[in-house]
Amino acid sequence: MMDEEAKEIEKALLELDRMLLKGKEGKIYHIMLDALDKSLITNTLLITFGNQIKAARLLGINRNTLRVKIKKLGISLREAKT
Repeated sequence: MMDEEAKEIEKALLELDRMLLKGKEGKIYHIMLDALDKSLITNTLLITFGNQIKAARLLGINRNTLRVKIKKLGISLREAKT
């Protein structure tokens, strides 16, 4: 799983670099937060075997907030349930 996380971070950093070159500096913060959110939520869902209620409790966020983030970040729940 660490390799996937490293790839996500590398991808985010490359995207950051591209955006800087295009003058879109205002999006850097959100790109980095999304990359970290995706990694954290994915790993928490793996730990809880896809149980969103347990994952939300572990993360200290509302269950509906978690669901919105899962959808926004394109996180696959099928992978977490295996």
